[in-house]
Amino acid sequence: MLNPMLKAAPVLEVENLTLTLNGKTIIRDLSFSLLHGERVCLLGASGCGKSFTARAITGTLPAQTIIDGVIRVNGVNVTRKNALVRAPKSRVAAVFQDSSVALNPLVRIGKQLALVNRVLPADTRDRLLHGVGLSDIPDLMQRFPAEISGGQLQRLCMVLATLTKSNVLVADEPTTALDVLAQQQVINLLLQRSVQPDAPALLFITHDIGVAAQICQRAIVMADGELVESAPLRQLLRTPVHPYTRQLIAAATENGNLMSPDNTRMAV
Repeated sequence: MLNPMLKAAPVLEVENLTLTLNGKTIIRDLSFSLLHGERVCLLGASGCGKSFTARAITGTLPAQTIIDGVIRVNGVNVTRKNALVRAPKSRVAAVFQDSSVALNPLVRIGKQLALVNRVLPADTRDRLLHGVGLSDIPDLMQRFPAEISGGQLQRLCMVLATLTKSNVLVADEPTTALDVLAQQQVINLLLQRSVQPDAPALLFITHDIGVAAQICQRAIVMADGELVESAPLRQLLRTPVHPYTRQLIAAATENGNLMSPDNTRMAV
C-alpha cells in the first residue's frame, strides 16, 4: 500500500527517454514517474539499461551520449544538467555500485559527513553508523575512505545519501557486494528514512527481486532497454503479465530468494 501522505504530483518524471551511445540505442522510449516519498524498484537483468537510466537521472552519462526525451525533477527539466549544478528543488542523491568514486579520497570521513549535513547532531550520526554496522570501527571519523573496506565504504555511502537533502534518491545495486547482514542493515536504513516527513522518492535499481520486495511499493521491469511492465510490487509478484517478468519471478522463487517485507518467504 502506498503511503497516504504521498503527494499526488510526481517528483520525478521520465518521458520518452531514448539514449544512444556510439551508434547503439541503450534505452528506447522509456517513460515512468515517481511520487514524493514513493519507493520504486527498477528490475531487470544485467545489461538491460537500468544503470544507464540511473546515470541519465543523476546527470552522469558519458559526454558523447545522445539524449532524446525529457527528465524532470519537481517540474524542473534536468535532462542535460549535471546533478552538482542543479537547483535545490531538483536535487538527486545517488549511490552507485562502485562506491570508491563516491567520496573524496583526500578528505577524512568525518569531514565528508559534516559537509553533507552541517547541522547533524553527533548522536544522530552515531545512531545511523551503528545501524549499518560501522560504529565499531576505531577512529572512523579520522580515517580516509581508502582506509576502510569496500563493503564498509558502500554502507557509508548509503548513510551519506540518506543524509543528503534531496528530492530523489537513486540507489543502483547498493546491496550487490554486501553480505546478508550488511544487506539487511542497508534495507533497514532505507525503510527508516522512508517514513520521515522529508523522505525523498526512492528509485532502487536491482536485479534481485528478493531485496526489492523488502523495500519497494511498486516495480518497473526493463528488458533490452525498454519498459516491459509496471505495477504495484505485490501485484506484479502474484500476477505478472509479461513473459520476461514471469521468468524473473520464477528464477527468484526457484532460488529461494523471494522475501516479503516482514522477512518471511513469499508464496507467489
